[in-house]
Amino acid sequence: MMTVTIKDIAQQAGVSFSTVSKALRNSPLVQESTKRKILLLAEEMGYRPNTAAQRLVSKKSWAIGVVWPSVERVTPSILITLINEELEKYNYTTLLSMNKIESAIDVFNRFQPDAILIFYDRDQSFIEQMPYQTNIPILYYGISGLTPYPTIDVLRGKAIRLAVKHLTGLGHRRIAYLGDMAHSDLLQKEKIAAYEEEMKSLDLLPGIVPIQSMESHDGYVAAIKLLASGKRPTAIISGSYDLTRGIIRAAAELKLDIPKQLSIVSYDHIPQMAELELPITTVGVEVAEIARRTAELLVQLASKEPDAGIDDHIRLEPVLTERASTCRADEGDMGSET
Repeated sequence: MMTVTIKDIAQQAGVSFSTVSKALRNSPLVQESTKRKILLLAEEMGYRPNTAAQRLVSKKSWAIGVVWPSVERVTPSILITLINEELEKYNYTTLLSMNKIESAIDVFNRFQPDAILIFYDRDQSFIEQMPYQTNIPILYYGISGLTPYPTIDVLRGKAIRLAVKHLTGLGHRRIAYLGDMAHSDLLQKEKIAAYEEEMKSLDLLPGIVPIQSMESHDGYVAAIKLLASGKRPTAIISGSYDLTRGIIRAAAELKLDIPKQLSIVSYDHIPQMAELELPITTVGVEVAEIARRTAELLVQLASKEPDAGIDDHIRLEPVLTERASTCRADEGDMGSET
């Protein structure tokens, strides 16, 4: 069986070799009508791309390396899945490494992906290891200003401020925050600092609940202790989707009505928040938007020289989506003993 080439498609379509090549890469430089015609012809003719040849010609791997620290929690798993789907739209393959950052960089230096996405590592010493020994462009997901690389910052502190303002606007005054981890996690510390500052600016006493991890069970254990106390809060701001599931379980065991006796606002703007037994009011940047913008920036980095034209401070604005888990404090239990 004869192998179909780009040249064969170009002859059949009556266009240049270059136009076919661009169309197959979904280039915006080709008109949509021409692109559709070429893609249809390619499918009908049984064209299969020669990946090795493409790499030799373009000097590109059409791969993005991702340094991923954890698959334990729901939201990060959703995010990496969506980023992978977005990159596929640009014909990129995702290479995932769960090694320590320096080890992952060493591996990627051998495979030479076109760009690397690094997610914040809870071990703060990773900052001291920068800049990394690589010529591959890097995009960092975390807090802007911490690294010498372009950074996707979802403004976690601003999201928590939105949560405090929403609850105080509903008349709540005893508002607890559940999400203070025992070890130093800069992403969680940013949320806690914003909560404390916002509460103090409103002359309200912060109530920070320590936890062992961001897992659902730890959220449940902490919430049971908090909600069974003599003077429970009328509202809780949760630091993550997983913690929120634990809080809901604790409230159910204590027979507390959500939202009449306990309003909940959760960080992590993911579709699953609306699918819980009670739809949860959320703050943060929508996970699909994070994935879309991250993929766009990775493709930009992969298409240019490492030091060309990428903003070092990419800040995505958080939003609040109100659902059934919050109501006015004067409509329900104001925090009497349980």
